[in-house]
Amino acid sequence: MGHDKLRKFAENETFACLLQPSSRELLADGYARLRDHDIKGHWRERMFAGSAAPDDGGIVLELGCGKGEYTIELAQRNPARNYVGVDIKGARLWKGAKYATQHALPNVAFLRTRVEFISAFFAPGEVSEIWLTFSDPQFRSENSRLSSPVFLERYRRFLKPGGVVHLKTDSRFLHEYTKAVCKVNGLELLACTDDLYGSPDGAGASGAELPAGAAPSFAGDGTASCVPADLKSAATAVQTFYEGIFLEQGYPITYMAFRIDHDGPFSAPRDPEDFDSDYWRSVEGPRLLFGRDTAETRRQKLKK
Repeated sequence: MGHDKLRKFAENETFACLLQPSSRELLADGYARLRDHDIKGHWRERMFAGSAAPDDGGIVLELGCGKGEYTIELAQRNPARNYVGVDIKGARLWKGAKYATQHALPNVAFLRTRVEFISAFFAPGEVSEIWLTFSDPQFRSENSRLSSPVFLERYRRFLKPGGVVHLKTDSRFLHEYTKAVCKVNGLELLACTDDLYGSPDGAGASGAELPAGAAPSFAGDGTASCVPADLKSAATAVQTFYEGIFLEQGYPITYMAFRIDHDGPFSAPRDPEDFDSDYWRSVEGPRLLFGRDTAETRRQKLKK
């Protein structure tokens, strides 16, 4: 391990805004029976005591936040809301936690843990929104996708009724999969576009507009017929590091927002008419990161 990582890990221990729980304690009773962390239900008084956010506002989570730049900028733009960035990589979280500490941001916190453990940290109704920003599409493992039924069930345990999940990604595979999950479970799709920056304000991929005050509705293929202006503004106001890279390479950024209010278990899309996994994986274009092929691009090249 490099000396710089060791330095960052040591400095992480000094940041009051960064929570680094012990996985061993969470797993003491086994993976199927996670122990709750004592922060659960107490984020307001323990992490956000100086925040101007109302007590009943609900936390906004960014899952897989990396270095935390998206979480930080959202929090700075919206001081009346509390934000928590979640990632497993301590060396990445160091940057966001250091910035939040140096700038005394009262409405920002970071949590170092696996997203699989997320339900151990938040009480029912404690979270109002979730952002999934450029998550790994997990082509081979459906249950590892952060918008899969397995994860939606976890989110449902702590998301407020009517709470919103946002998905912003360059992966058409993950976008179409999530859209199919919404369709087969009858979830309310608030916004959906396969080209966030290429669509005109207030219009989704279909280009259709809804009358003022009208609620979005499902089209025949399960897509929503518009991206309301407020959601589009929220989705485009801040860009992640990877978002900027892929936009420069000419890849469209997709976006959707949906509610997971749902009775009974969540179902996965099994009908190819709802989601053709092989097809959507085949159309993923080649990505470059730091001048090199991404891992998925290399895998696709090896198949040819």
